[in-house]
Amino acid sequence: MRAAFITGASRTAFGRHEGYDTLDLMSIAAREALDDAGLTNEQIDGVVTGYSTSMPHLMLATLFCEHFGLKPSYANALQLGGATGAAMVMQAKLLVQVGQCERVLVVAGENRLTSEGGRDQAIQTLAQVGHAHQEVPFGAMIPGYYALLAGQYIARTGASETDLAQIAVYMRRQAQATDGAHLTTALTLEEATASRPIATPLRIADCCPISDGAAAFVVTRTPSEQGAVRIAGAGQAHKHQHISTATDWYGFGAADAAARAFAEAGIERSEIDLLGIYDSFTVTLAMLMEEIGFAPEGRAGQQLASGFHDGPDQPLNTHGGLLSYGHPGVAGGMAHLVEVTRQMQRRAGVRQTKGPAKAAYVHADGGVLSAHVGLVLATDRG
Repeated sequence: MRAAFITGASRTAFGRHEGYDTLDLMSIAAREALDDAGLTNEQIDGVVTGYSTSMPHLMLATLFCEHFGLKPSYANALQLGGATGAAMVMQAKLLVQVGQCERVLVVAGENRLTSEGGRDQAIQTLAQVGHAHQEVPFGAMIPGYYALLAGQYIARTGASETDLAQIAVYMRRQAQATDGAHLTTALTLEEATASRPIATPLRIADCCPISDGAAAFVVTRTPSEQGAVRIAGAGQAHKHQHISTATDWYGFGAADAAARAFAEAGIERSEIDLLGIYDSFTVTLAMLMEEIGFAPEGRAGQQLASGFHDGPDQPLNTHGGLLSYGHPGVAGGMAHLVEVTRQMQRRAGVRQTKGPAKAAYVHADGGVLSAHVGLVLATDRG
């Protein structure tokens, strides 16, 4: 089967983009990704987009193609919550591998912060991931659902709120070295643990900000001259939609998706040099890291606090993650993959890791640990 490579990658700054709507932000990221890949609009024969809560159009893929001046032979839009970005890249990989397309543009963006209604509208829309009869009528929002997970996680593993706060502090430290990050003000452990309560045991420092922004990739059959990053393996898992119906508190599907991705890639976890793991809340990252096997149970926060970035373990979310680089919807999870790609191509600037960057793992989840997509990347040249 043909290989599929990431040959162009781009993300805008995340934060406030006054006067820019969804299509504007998507266009900025798309243009930068095409330039990065050395391609023109006419060379793109496939387009995969996500969704936008601030522009909930039924045909966002074709709407964007019209706006940006594309006439592909294939176009589609996906909706899988926070896992959408990784799922889009997985679909682009499959399109290239089966020969349906040669060059696929993957793009998403949203003015989630500055759109009319802004954060309030996004929060109300996202709340609908809850069960229509068992959860939504009781007024739960996304932070509330994840607070339930956090309480259960702390009780089950013996981890503490301070351990979760360590994750927020780590992400802020990474964002301070990243141009375009939404949150860059220094954050101490004391400040994180004393920050405003949102949904016990989660505080504001445990929650990602709502941002404007966009990200894009070009996935092709042939590698890039600036460093080949091959999508070596991809896997998904879907074990529940609603947290009130989840039955396995030790395995939400992350390990299953990862296992499928590693099996396809023929790469072991021990060979992974870099990580990009979804971190909408501190507890999200902790539970994903531990379920997939990159941290001992209950120890993810302590592992980061002990010097994860400069120690023997794999560098993680070196751009600051959702918790500090920001979260504009689908593009938020894509930013992890942009960062890993740049690290593997040795184009991360002051954030460039010192160790090897031959293999990486990226994981995204949607809903309340409901939908999981794992991607294994490998450098075949460069």
